[in-house]
Amino acid sequence: MKAIVIEQHPRPEDLARLEAEIVAFNYAATGQRDGRELAAFVRDDAGAMVAGISGFTWAGYCRIEFLWVAAPLRRTGVGRALIEAVEGEARARGCGTMLLDTHDFQAPRFYERLGYDAVGRAEDCPRGSGQTWYRKRLV
Repeated sequence: MKAIVIEQHPRPEDLARLEAEIVAFNYAATGQRDGRELAAFVRDDAGAMVAGISGFTWAGYCRIEFLWVAAPLRRTGVGRALIEAVEGEARARGCGTMLLDTHDFQAPRFYERLGYDAVGRAEDCPRGSGQTWYRKRLV
Protein backbone atom coordinates (compact mmCIF):
# COMPACT_ATOMS: atom_id res chain seq x y z
CA MET A 1 0.00 0.00 0.00
CA LYS A 2 1.17 3.50 -0.76
CA ALA A 3 1.85 5.94 2.06
CA ILE A 4 -1.03 8.02 3.37
CA VAL A 5 -0.25 11.73 3.21
CA ILE A 6 -2.20 14.22 5.31
CA GLU A 7 -2.61 17.48 3.40
CA GLN A 8 -3.58 20.74 5.07
CA HIS A 9 -4.00 22.49 1.75
CA PRO A 10 -5.34 19.91 -0.71
CA ARG A 11 -5.40 20.77 -4.37
CA PRO A 12 -8.85 21.87 -5.59
CA GLU A 13 -8.68 19.33 -8.41
CA ASP A 14 -8.13 16.52 -5.88
CA LEU A 15 -11.15 17.62 -3.86
CA ALA A 16 -13.22 17.86 -7.03
CA ARG A 17 -12.22 14.36 -8.07
CA LEU A 18 -12.95 12.99 -4.60
CA GLU A 19 -16.45 14.47 -4.74
CA ALA A 20 -17.00 13.24 -8.31
CA GLU A 21 -15.98 9.70 -7.36
CA ILE A 22 -18.38 9.63 -4.39
CA VAL A 23 -21.21 11.04 -6.51
CA ALA A 24 -20.56 8.41 -9.20
CA PHE A 25 -20.55 5.65 -6.59
CA ASN A 26 -23.78 6.93 -5.01
CA TYR A 27 -25.48 7.19 -8.39
CA ALA A 28 -24.44 3.64 -9.32
CA ALA A 29 -25.52 2.24 -5.94
CA THR A 30 -28.94 3.92 -5.89
CA GLY A 31 -29.84 4.52 -9.52
CA GLN A 32 -30.71 8.08 -8.46
CA ARG A 33 -28.90 10.47 -10.80
CA ASP A 34 -30.74 13.73 -10.12
CA GLY A 35 -28.18 15.41 -7.84
CA ARG A 36 -27.89 19.17 -8.31
CA GLU A 37 -26.23 21.99 -6.43
CA LEU A 38 -28.50 24.62 -4.92
CA ALA A 39 -27.49 28.12 -3.84
CA ALA A 40 -29.04 31.54 -3.35
CA PHE A 41 -27.44 34.88 -2.48
CA VAL A 42 -28.38 38.37 -1.35
CA ARG A 43 -26.15 41.11 -2.71
CA ASP A 44 -25.79 44.78 -1.82
CA ASP A 45 -26.02 47.60 -4.35
CA ALA A 46 -22.34 47.14 -5.25
CA GLY A 47 -22.87 43.45 -5.96
CA ALA A 48 -21.08 42.15 -2.85
CA MET A 49 -22.60 39.11 -1.20
CA VAL A 50 -24.20 39.98 2.16
CA ALA A 51 -26.00 36.68 2.73
CA GLY A 52 -26.07 33.25 1.14
CA ILE A 53 -27.14 29.66 1.39
CA SER A 54 -25.84 26.56 -0.38
CA GLY A 55 -26.34 22.85 -0.48
CA PHE A 56 -27.71 20.25 -2.86
CA THR A 57 -30.73 18.22 -3.81
CA TRP A 58 -30.59 14.51 -4.59
CA ALA A 59 -32.98 11.58 -4.57
CA GLY A 60 -35.86 13.36 -2.89
CA TYR A 61 -34.06 15.37 -0.25
CA CYS A 62 -32.27 18.68 0.11
CA ARG A 63 -29.24 19.23 2.30
CA ILE A 64 -28.31 22.73 3.41
CA GLU A 65 -24.57 22.87 3.97
CA PHE A 66 -23.97 26.58 4.55
CA LEU A 67 -26.11 29.56 5.56
CA TRP A 68 -24.54 32.91 6.34
CA VAL A 69 -25.99 36.37 6.90
CA ALA A 70 -23.79 39.43 7.48
CA ALA A 71 -24.10 40.72 11.05
CA PRO A 72 -25.99 43.94 10.19
CA LEU A 73 -28.70 41.90 8.42
CA ARG A 74 -29.22 39.28 11.11
CA ARG A 75 -32.66 39.26 12.75
CA THR A 76 -34.15 41.13 9.78
CA GLY A 77 -35.77 38.13 8.07
CA VAL A 78 -33.04 37.59 5.49
CA GLY A 79 -32.08 34.16 6.87
CA ARG A 80 -35.72 33.05 6.96
CA ALA A 81 -36.21 34.29 3.40
CA LEU A 82 -33.17 32.31 2.20
CA ILE A 83 -34.39 29.13 3.91
CA GLU A 84 -37.89 29.58 2.47
CA ALA A 85 -36.47 30.18 -1.01
CA VAL A 86 -34.39 26.99 -0.84
CA GLU A 87 -37.31 25.00 0.56
CA GLY A 88 -39.45 26.22 -2.35
CA GLU A 89 -36.83 25.21 -4.90
CA ALA A 90 -36.39 21.86 -3.15
CA ARG A 91 -40.13 21.22 -3.45
CA ALA A 92 -39.98 22.19 -7.13
CA ARG A 93 -37.23 19.60 -7.57
CA GLY A 94 -39.40 16.92 -5.99
CA CYS A 95 -37.83 16.88 -2.53
CA GLY A 96 -39.87 15.89 0.50
CA THR A 97 -37.19 16.28 3.17
CA MET A 98 -34.75 19.00 4.23
CA LEU A 99 -31.58 18.18 6.19
CA LEU A 100 -29.03 20.43 7.90
CA ASP A 101 -26.82 20.64 10.97
CA THR A 102 -25.76 23.46 13.25
CA HIS A 103 -23.58 24.04 16.30
CA ASP A 104 -24.98 25.29 19.60
CA PHE A 105 -23.34 28.70 19.12
CA GLN A 106 -24.83 29.09 15.65
CA ALA A 107 -28.58 28.91 15.08
CA PRO A 108 -30.38 25.91 16.56
CA ARG A 109 -33.38 27.94 17.83
CA PHE A 110 -33.68 29.64 14.43
CA TYR A 111 -34.10 26.31 12.66
CA GLU A 112 -36.49 25.01 15.32
CA ARG A 113 -38.70 28.09 14.85
CA LEU A 114 -38.79 27.26 11.14
CA GLY A 115 -40.14 23.77 11.83
CA TYR A 116 -36.94 21.72 11.82
CA ASP A 117 -36.84 18.77 14.23
CA ALA A 118 -33.66 17.56 15.93
CA VAL A 119 -32.81 14.02 14.79
CA GLY A 120 -29.28 13.61 16.16
CA ARG A 121 -26.73 15.23 18.41
CA ALA A 122 -23.02 15.05 19.22
CA GLU A 123 -21.49 16.64 22.30
CA ASP A 124 -18.07 18.29 22.33
CA CYS A 125 -18.22 19.11 18.62
CA PRO A 126 -16.39 21.46 18.77
CA ARG A 127 -14.93 21.22 22.29
CA GLY A 128 -17.24 22.85 24.81
CA SER A 129 -20.21 22.91 22.46
CA GLY A 130 -22.43 20.54 20.55
CA GLN A 131 -23.71 19.85 17.07
CA THR A 132 -27.31 18.97 16.21
CA TRP A 133 -28.69 17.48 13.00
CA TYR A 134 -32.12 18.62 11.88
CA ARG A 135 -34.80 17.38 9.49
CA LYS A 136 -37.93 19.01 8.15
CA ARG A 137 -40.58 17.20 6.15
CA LEU A 138 -41.81 19.28 3.22
CA VAL A 139 -44.81 17.08 2.37
